[in-house]
Amino acid sequence: MRPEPEYSLVGEGLGMRDYWLYVWLRRAAVVLAHLTGLGLTLIISLLSRPGTSLFSWHPLCMSVAYCLCLTEAVLLFSAEGSFFCFTSRKGKVRLHWFFQALVLVAAATGLGFMVASKNVSERPHLASWHSVLGACTLCSTALQAGCGLLAGCPRSSGQPRLRLYHATTGLLVYLLATATVMLAMFSDWFQGTVKGAAWWAFLLLPLFPALVVMNQITNAYLPRKKTSS
Repeated sequence: MRPEPEYSLVGEGLGMRDYWLYVWLRRAAVVLAHLTGLGLTLIISLLSRPGTSLFSWHPLCMSVAYCLCLTEAVLLFSAEGSFFCFTSRKGKVRLHWFFQALVLVAAATGLGFMVASKNVSERPHLASWHSVLGACTLCSTALQAGCGLLAGCPRSSGQPRLRLYHATTGLLVYLLATATVMLAMFSDWFQGTVKGAAWWAFLLLPLFPALVVMNQITNAYLPRKKTSS
């Protein structure tokens, strides 16, 4: 049986883990990623004014699903700035499942409101890049959740490999979600609500938690090259 590859933090071989500034910068970045996801969700929720129309619930549900819950589902495994750093590994996995379930419920609800709004206004579906990429994101989220159930099954064969595939494909889902959120800011609704420098700030904000998530996953699952002494 072939041994599983070892995985280590990027920079460990360079001694970067010994520098306190490097450690604190990473911790600050994770905390800011938490705050960015929460802030985006709150601001989009206020801008959408839920209850004023069927469409108004779509940005609210999708921001809760992908800006907040999906971000927290990944960052809770961070060793630098997780709000659940004192929770056991098993507890974190259960919380991860909980957040992922919230992602699916909120995203499905947001999709339902979007479909209902389009039907009432008699507007075509999948008529923009945002809607097309959003549909791909929803499908990949559902597939990723199924992969996560297999990876968490203790009797599944090749469980370490499944966990690796689950983490790496999860990164792709997160990047898809980030691109979808950014494309939403080119919509008529968002450009009519936010203008000027604030619009550019909103456009760039989703990139920060995406970079933190990408750094976390690649650092945790990058194979270590063994060097001969």
